[in-house]
Amino acid sequence: MERMTEAFSATPKDWWEAARPHTWPNAVAPVIAGTGAAAFAGGAHPGRALLALVVAWALIIGVNYANDYSDGIRGTDDDRTGPTRLTATRLARPEQVKAAAFISFAVAAVFGVILCFEAGALWLLLVGAACIAAAWFYTGGTRPYGYAGLGEAAVFIFFGLVAVLGTEFTQSGRVTAVGALCAVAIGSISASVNLANNIRDIPTDVGAGKRTLAVLLGDATSRRLFTVLTLAPFAVSVILGVVFLPALFGLAPLPLAVASVLKVTRGAQGADLIPVLGLNGKTMLLWSLITAVVLAWGSWGVVPY
Repeated sequence: MERMTEAFSATPKDWWEAARPHTWPNAVAPVIAGTGAAAFAGGAHPGRALLALVVAWALIIGVNYANDYSDGIRGTDDDRTGPTRLTATRLARPEQVKAAAFISFAVAAVFGVILCFEAGALWLLLVGAACIAAAWFYTGGTRPYGYAGLGEAAVFIFFGLVAVLGTEFTQSGRVTAVGALCAVAIGSISASVNLANNIRDIPTDVGAGKRTLAVLLGDATSRRLFTVLTLAPFAVSVILGVVFLPALFGLAPLPLAVASVLKVTRGAQGADLIPVLGLNGKTMLLWSLITAVVLAWGSWGVVPY
Protein backbone atom coordinates (compact mmCIF):
# COMPACT_ATOMS: atom_id res chain seq x y z
CA MET A 1 0.00 0.00 0.00
CA GLU A 2 3.03 2.26 0.01
CA ARG A 3 2.11 3.62 -3.42
CA MET A 4 -1.22 4.99 -2.22
CA THR A 5 0.20 8.52 -2.25
CA GLU A 6 1.18 8.23 -5.91
CA ALA A 7 -2.36 8.83 -7.13
CA PHE A 8 -3.22 7.73 -10.69
CA SER A 9 0.34 6.65 -11.51
CA ALA A 10 -0.31 3.13 -12.78
CA THR A 11 2.47 1.65 -14.89
CA PRO A 12 2.04 -0.95 -17.66
CA LYS A 13 3.20 -3.52 -15.11
CA ASP A 14 0.39 -2.46 -12.75
CA TRP A 15 -2.20 -2.85 -15.51
CA TRP A 16 -0.72 -6.24 -16.39
CA GLU A 17 -0.92 -7.44 -12.79
CA ALA A 18 -4.47 -6.09 -12.41
CA ALA A 19 -5.46 -8.19 -15.43
CA ARG A 20 -4.50 -11.14 -13.19
CA PRO A 21 -2.62 -13.44 -15.59
CA HIS A 22 -2.77 -16.23 -13.00
CA THR A 23 -6.50 -16.51 -13.81
CA TRP A 24 -6.02 -16.83 -17.57
CA PRO A 25 -5.91 -20.65 -17.52
CA ASN A 26 -9.61 -20.36 -16.59
CA ALA A 27 -10.13 -18.94 -20.09
CA VAL A 28 -7.62 -21.03 -22.04
CA ALA A 29 -8.37 -24.47 -20.56
CA PRO A 30 -12.06 -24.67 -21.56
CA VAL A 31 -11.22 -23.81 -25.17
CA ILE A 32 -8.54 -26.50 -25.25
CA ALA A 33 -10.83 -29.08 -23.68
CA GLY A 34 -13.74 -28.13 -25.95
CA THR A 35 -11.50 -28.42 -29.00
CA GLY A 36 -10.41 -31.87 -27.84
CA ALA A 37 -14.04 -32.92 -27.47
CA ALA A 38 -14.78 -31.53 -30.95
CA ALA A 39 -11.84 -33.49 -32.35
CA PHE A 40 -13.12 -36.68 -30.72
CA ALA A 41 -16.45 -36.01 -32.42
CA GLY A 42 -14.61 -35.57 -35.73
CA GLY A 43 -15.09 -31.82 -36.09
CA ALA A 44 -12.08 -29.86 -34.79
CA HIS A 45 -11.58 -26.49 -36.50
CA PRO A 46 -8.34 -24.61 -35.59
CA GLY A 47 -9.58 -21.24 -36.85
CA ARG A 48 -12.73 -21.34 -34.75
CA ALA A 49 -10.73 -22.59 -31.78
CA LEU A 50 -8.53 -19.50 -32.06
CA LEU A 51 -11.58 -17.23 -32.23
CA ALA A 52 -13.04 -18.91 -29.13
CA LEU A 53 -9.72 -18.45 -27.36
CA VAL A 54 -9.69 -14.70 -28.03
CA VAL A 55 -13.29 -14.42 -26.80
CA ALA A 56 -12.55 -16.29 -23.57
CA TRP A 57 -9.29 -14.43 -22.94
CA ALA A 58 -10.83 -10.99 -23.50
CA LEU A 59 -13.79 -11.94 -21.33
CA ILE A 60 -11.70 -12.98 -18.34
CA ILE A 61 -9.58 -9.82 -18.57
CA GLY A 62 -12.81 -7.84 -18.66
CA VAL A 63 -14.07 -9.69 -15.58
CA ASN A 64 -10.86 -8.93 -13.70
CA TYR A 65 -10.90 -5.21 -14.52
CA ALA A 66 -14.64 -5.04 -13.78
CA ASN A 67 -14.06 -6.63 -10.37
CA ASP A 68 -11.19 -4.24 -9.70
CA TYR A 69 -13.47 -1.29 -10.49
CA SER A 70 -16.61 -2.45 -8.70
CA ASP A 71 -14.91 -3.77 -5.56
CA GLY A 72 -12.65 -0.71 -5.52
CA ILE A 73 -15.42 1.87 -5.54
CA ARG A 74 -17.33 -0.08 -2.86
CA GLY A 75 -14.28 -0.21 -0.59
CA THR A 76 -14.21 -4.02 -0.57
CA ASP A 77 -10.58 -4.03 -1.76
CA ASP A 78 -9.28 -1.53 0.79
CA ASP A 79 -7.43 -4.21 2.78
CA ARG A 80 -6.50 -7.09 0.50
CA THR A 81 -3.65 -9.49 -0.12
CA GLY A 82 -2.99 -10.66 -3.65
CA PRO A 83 -2.59 -8.96 -7.04
CA THR A 84 -2.51 -5.23 -7.67
CA ARG A 85 -5.83 -3.39 -7.29
CA LEU A 86 -5.81 -0.31 -9.47
CA THR A 87 -8.96 1.32 -8.13
CA ALA A 88 -8.56 0.66 -4.42
CA THR A 89 -4.93 1.84 -4.37
CA ARG A 90 -5.73 4.88 -6.55
CA LEU A 91 -3.11 3.82 -9.08
CA ALA A 92 -5.69 4.49 -11.79
CA ARG A 93 -8.88 6.50 -11.96
CA PRO A 94 -12.02 4.37 -11.50
CA GLU A 95 -13.36 5.46 -14.88
CA GLN A 96 -10.12 4.27 -16.54
CA VAL A 97 -10.44 0.82 -14.99
CA LYS A 98 -14.12 0.66 -15.96
CA ALA A 99 -13.19 1.65 -19.52
CA ALA A 100 -10.56 -1.11 -19.64
CA ALA A 101 -13.22 -3.62 -18.60
CA PHE A 102 -15.65 -2.51 -21.30
CA ILE A 103 -12.95 -2.40 -23.98
CA SER A 104 -12.17 -6.02 -23.09
CA PHE A 105 -15.86 -6.92 -23.27
CA ALA A 106 -16.07 -5.20 -26.66
CA VAL A 107 -13.15 -7.28 -27.97
CA ALA A 108 -14.89 -10.43 -26.70
CA ALA A 109 -18.13 -9.33 -28.39
CA VAL A 110 -16.51 -8.60 -31.76
CA PHE A 111 -14.70 -11.92 -31.96
CA GLY A 112 -17.76 -13.69 -30.58
CA VAL A 113 -19.89 -12.31 -33.41
CA ILE A 114 -17.32 -13.47 -35.95
CA LEU A 115 -17.26 -16.93 -34.37
CA CYS A 116 -21.06 -17.18 -34.44
CA PHE A 117 -21.17 -16.25 -38.12
CA GLU A 118 -18.34 -18.68 -38.90
CA ALA A 119 -20.17 -21.49 -37.12
CA GLY A 120 -23.54 -20.55 -38.60
CA ALA A 121 -25.07 -20.37 -35.13
CA LEU A 122 -26.37 -16.83 -34.67
CA TRP A 123 -28.47 -17.89 -31.67
CA LEU A 124 -25.18 -18.15 -29.77
CA LEU A 125 -25.06 -14.34 -29.84
CA LEU A 126 -27.62 -14.45 -27.01
CA VAL A 127 -25.33 -16.75 -25.04
CA GLY A 128 -22.44 -14.35 -25.62
CA ALA A 129 -24.52 -11.43 -24.40
CA ALA A 130 -25.38 -13.42 -21.27
CA CYS A 131 -21.67 -14.10 -20.69
CA ILE A 132 -20.82 -10.38 -20.84
CA ALA A 133 -23.73 -9.50 -18.57
CA ALA A 134 -22.64 -12.16 -16.08
CA ALA A 135 -19.08 -10.83 -16.19
CA TRP A 136 -20.20 -7.30 -15.31
CA PHE A 137 -22.87 -8.10 -12.72
CA TYR A 138 -20.60 -10.47 -10.78
CA THR A 139 -19.50 -7.47 -8.72
CA GLY A 140 -21.14 -4.63 -10.69
CA GLY A 141 -24.56 -3.09 -10.49
CA THR A 142 -26.68 -2.46 -7.42
CA ARG A 143 -27.16 -6.14 -6.52
CA PRO A 144 -24.01 -8.03 -7.60
CA TYR A 145 -24.55 -11.78 -7.46
CA GLY A 146 -20.93 -12.33 -6.40
CA TYR A 147 -21.91 -10.72 -3.10
CA ALA A 148 -24.68 -13.29 -2.67
CA GLY A 149 -22.64 -16.50 -2.83
CA LEU A 150 -23.21 -17.21 -6.53
CA GLY A 151 -19.71 -16.53 -7.86
CA GLU A 152 -18.56 -20.15 -8.02
CA ALA A 153 -21.81 -21.25 -9.67
CA ALA A 154 -21.34 -18.57 -12.34
CA VAL A 155 -17.74 -19.64 -12.96
CA PHE A 156 -18.86 -23.28 -13.26
CA ILE A 157 -21.55 -22.33 -15.76
CA PHE A 158 -19.76 -19.74 -17.89
CA PHE A 159 -16.11 -20.85 -17.77
CA GLY A 160 -17.09 -24.51 -17.64
CA LEU A 161 -20.34 -25.56 -19.29
CA VAL A 162 -20.77 -22.62 -21.68
CA ALA A 163 -17.10 -22.25 -22.64
CA VAL A 164 -16.35 -25.93 -23.21
CA LEU A 165 -19.62 -26.90 -24.86
CA GLY A 166 -19.75 -23.66 -26.84
CA THR A 167 -16.26 -24.36 -28.16
CA GLU A 168 -17.21 -27.90 -29.07
CA PHE A 169 -20.46 -26.87 -30.75
CA THR A 170 -18.96 -24.08 -32.86
CA GLN A 171 -16.45 -26.56 -34.25
CA SER A 172 -18.34 -29.86 -34.55
CA GLY A 173 -21.93 -28.62 -34.71
CA ARG A 174 -23.01 -30.74 -31.79
CA VAL A 175 -22.55 -31.39 -28.10
CA THR A 176 -21.45 -34.84 -26.92
CA ALA A 177 -21.25 -36.72 -23.64
CA VAL A 178 -17.46 -36.40 -23.82
CA GLY A 179 -17.82 -32.65 -24.14
CA ALA A 180 -20.23 -32.54 -21.20
CA LEU A 181 -17.80 -34.47 -18.99
CA CYS A 182 -14.96 -32.13 -19.97
CA ALA A 183 -17.21 -29.16 -19.22
CA VAL A 184 -17.95 -30.47 -15.72
CA ALA A 185 -14.25 -31.10 -15.12
CA ILE A 186 -13.12 -27.64 -16.23
CA GLY A 187 -16.05 -25.89 -14.60
CA SER A 188 -15.32 -27.57 -11.28
CA ILE A 189 -11.61 -26.83 -11.05
CA SER A 190 -12.17 -23.32 -12.43
CA ALA A 191 -14.68 -22.73 -9.63
CA SER A 192 -12.11 -24.04 -7.16
CA VAL A 193 -9.75 -21.21 -8.12
CA ASN A 194 -12.48 -18.69 -7.36
CA LEU A 195 -13.29 -20.47 -4.10
CA ALA A 196 -9.65 -20.45 -2.97
CA ASN A 197 -9.53 -16.73 -3.62
CA ASN A 198 -12.67 -16.25 -1.54
CA ILE A 199 -11.42 -18.47 1.29
CA ARG A 200 -8.38 -16.22 1.48
CA ASP A 201 -10.59 -13.15 1.64
CA ILE A 202 -13.14 -14.38 4.22
CA PRO A 203 -11.99 -11.97 6.98
CA THR A 204 -12.06 -8.86 4.79
CA ASP A 205 -15.24 -9.91 2.95
CA VAL A 206 -17.09 -10.36 6.24
CA GLY A 207 -16.00 -6.89 7.30
CA ALA A 208 -17.09 -5.41 3.96
CA GLY A 209 -20.45 -7.19 3.93
CA LYS A 210 -19.52 -9.29 0.88
CA ARG A 211 -21.32 -12.62 1.30
CA THR A 212 -19.32 -14.93 -0.97
CA LEU A 213 -19.90 -18.69 -0.97
CA ALA A 214 -16.88 -19.06 1.31
CA VAL A 215 -18.42 -16.62 3.78
CA LEU A 216 -21.79 -18.39 3.66
CA LEU A 217 -20.37 -21.91 4.03
CA GLY A 218 -17.69 -21.03 6.53
CA ASP A 219 -13.98 -21.77 6.41
CA ALA A 220 -14.00 -25.52 7.11
CA THR A 221 -16.81 -26.46 4.70
CA SER A 222 -15.35 -24.23 1.98
CA ARG A 223 -12.05 -26.07 2.23
CA ARG A 224 -13.81 -29.43 1.87
CA LEU A 225 -15.70 -28.16 -1.18
CA PHE A 226 -12.40 -26.90 -2.62
CA THR A 227 -11.06 -30.46 -2.40
CA VAL A 228 -14.03 -31.91 -4.29
CA LEU A 229 -13.87 -29.27 -7.03
CA THR A 230 -10.11 -29.60 -7.46
CA LEU A 231 -10.22 -33.38 -7.84
CA ALA A 232 -13.27 -33.46 -10.16
CA PRO A 233 -11.21 -33.53 -13.42
CA PHE A 234 -9.47 -36.70 -12.29
CA ALA A 235 -12.77 -38.43 -11.62
CA VAL A 236 -13.73 -37.44 -15.17
CA SER A 237 -10.47 -38.95 -16.49
CA VAL A 238 -11.36 -42.25 -14.85
CA ILE A 239 -14.86 -42.16 -16.37
CA LEU A 240 -13.47 -41.38 -19.82
CA GLY A 241 -10.87 -44.11 -19.34
CA VAL A 242 -13.62 -46.73 -19.13
CA VAL A 243 -14.45 -46.03 -22.79
CA PHE A 244 -11.03 -44.94 -24.05
CA LEU A 245 -8.17 -46.19 -21.89
CA PRO A 246 -5.59 -43.52 -22.93
CA ALA A 247 -7.85 -40.91 -21.27
CA LEU A 248 -6.22 -42.05 -18.02
CA PHE A 249 -3.19 -40.00 -19.04
CA GLY A 250 -5.30 -37.13 -17.72
CA LEU A 251 -4.34 -38.31 -14.24
CA ALA A 252 -0.78 -37.05 -14.79
CA PRO A 253 -1.31 -33.61 -13.15
CA LEU A 254 -2.82 -35.23 -10.04
CA PRO A 255 0.29 -34.54 -7.88
CA LEU A 256 -0.15 -30.80 -8.50
CA ALA A 257 -3.79 -31.03 -7.45
CA VAL A 258 -2.89 -33.00 -4.34
CA ALA A 259 -0.28 -30.40 -3.36
CA SER A 260 -2.92 -27.70 -3.72
CA VAL A 261 -5.49 -29.64 -1.70
CA LEU A 262 -3.03 -30.37 1.09
CA LYS A 263 -2.11 -26.71 1.36
CA VAL A 264 -5.76 -25.72 1.70
CA THR A 265 -6.87 -28.53 3.99
CA ARG A 266 -3.95 -27.91 6.32
CA GLY A 267 -5.30 -24.45 7.00
CA ALA A 268 -3.22 -22.05 4.90
CA GLN A 269 -4.43 -18.49 5.40
CA GLY A 270 -4.09 -15.11 3.69
CA ALA A 271 -1.10 -14.71 1.41
CA ASP A 272 -0.20 -18.39 1.94
CA LEU A 273 -3.21 -19.30 -0.19
CA ILE A 274 -2.02 -17.29 -3.20
CA PRO A 275 0.19 -20.13 -4.56
CA VAL A 276 -2.89 -22.37 -4.58
CA LEU A 277 -4.39 -20.24 -7.34
CA GLY A 278 -1.35 -20.86 -9.51
CA LEU A 279 -1.22 -24.58 -8.68
CA ASN A 280 -4.83 -25.12 -9.68
CA GLY A 281 -4.40 -22.99 -12.78
CA LYS A 282 -1.45 -25.16 -13.88
CA THR A 283 -3.38 -28.32 -13.01
CA MET A 284 -6.37 -27.19 -15.08
CA LEU A 285 -4.21 -26.22 -18.05
CA LEU A 286 -2.21 -29.46 -18.02
CA TRP A 287 -5.33 -31.58 -17.62
CA SER A 288 -7.03 -29.84 -20.54
CA LEU A 289 -3.95 -30.14 -22.77
CA ILE A 290 -3.36 -33.82 -22.03
CA THR A 291 -7.03 -34.69 -22.33
CA ALA A 292 -7.44 -32.76 -25.58
CA VAL A 293 -4.41 -34.46 -27.15
CA VAL A 294 -5.69 -37.87 -26.06
CA LEU A 295 -9.17 -37.15 -27.42
CA ALA A 296 -7.74 -35.93 -30.72
CA TRP A 297 -5.76 -39.16 -30.89
CA GLY A 298 -8.92 -41.11 -30.13
CA SER A 299 -10.70 -39.48 -33.06
CA TRP A 300 -8.45 -41.45 -35.41
CA GLY A 301 -9.82 -44.83 -34.45
CA VAL A 302 -12.55 -44.59 -31.84
CA VAL A 303 -16.21 -43.98 -32.57
CA PRO A 304 -17.35 -40.97 -30.53
CA TYR A 305 -20.32 -41.30 -28.22
